[in-house]
Amino acid sequence: MDADDLRIVDAVARIGSMNRAAAELNMVQSNVTSRIRLLEEELGVQLFVRHSRGVEPSEAGRRLLPYVEQILALFQQAITAVKEDGTPKGKLRIGTTETIAGLRLPTLVVQYAQEYPRVELAIVTGTTTSLINQVAEHELEGAFVAGPIHHQELREEPLFLEELVLVSPLFVRNFNDLAKFPNLKVIVFQQGCSYRQRLVSILDGLGIHYMVMEFASLDAIITCITAGVGITLLPKMLVDRLWIDQSVTVHELPVDQAQVETVFVRRHDRYPTSALNAFLRMSRQISNIATLDRQLEAID
Repeated sequence: MDADDLRIVDAVARIGSMNRAAAELNMVQSNVTSRIRLLEEELGVQLFVRHSRGVEPSEAGRRLLPYVEQILALFQQAITAVKEDGTPKGKLRIGTTETIAGLRLPTLVVQYAQEYPRVELAIVTGTTTSLINQVAEHELEGAFVAGPIHHQELREEPLFLEELVLVSPLFVRNFNDLAKFPNLKVIVFQQGCSYRQRLVSILDGLGIHYMVMEFASLDAIITCITAGVGITLLPKMLVDRLWIDQSVTVHELPVDQAQVETVFVRRHDRYPTSALNAFLRMSRQISNIATLDRQLEAID
């Protein structure tokens, strides 16, 4: 078994087809089929089950796949480490929630792109849960998510402290009004969004009945709120403009429900490239948690 064998196993398992895996690997199908057969003979187990729609991993194949992913990721990290010369360059994939993308990243990304033009920066948006999984699976170098997360394979660094507020249409004057609407709509991102989980917890605690409406973008959620469709939970800084324009009503929450940390997560065992280190350094410079810490130290 060698690295090429593992790449073939990974491609076939992901794609579910020997033919399409061969195309991705720039190989002929007969070579892919032969390498899989020889590997199965070497290990003494069947790695894939053939059926009319293609192939899928066998029980033994599913046990092998986590090791395949780890070994291939380690190979890539070794190549990256060898090529490092201290100059930020190459590809850098960073994940973020939609709210952090709209609130904290625009200035950071512009500054980073100007200072490090040799870095191919890609920003991927998703829910906290999906982004954590992508970092854990080596698909992202790191991500901004709502913390704390307490993930065994990841380290987390608090960078921003946000104050969440309940945002509603103008006709909802206070929390008591929420119970008056039999078909109250909660406008949120898909499952895995930490703000959604917190809003549901608040409403459940108040005994308020509601219906969930899922949207994929922050703009769509805000549009629905201003149109009077329902309510949501967002960082106060993000809705300040809407508040000033009097297009929504903003309801402040108790401190224990309002405050949430945004943390940057990355794998413990992943080599930190110069590109990632530079991105983290810039992120720390705009961290409001760091600012608060410095203010507290000055007071002490």
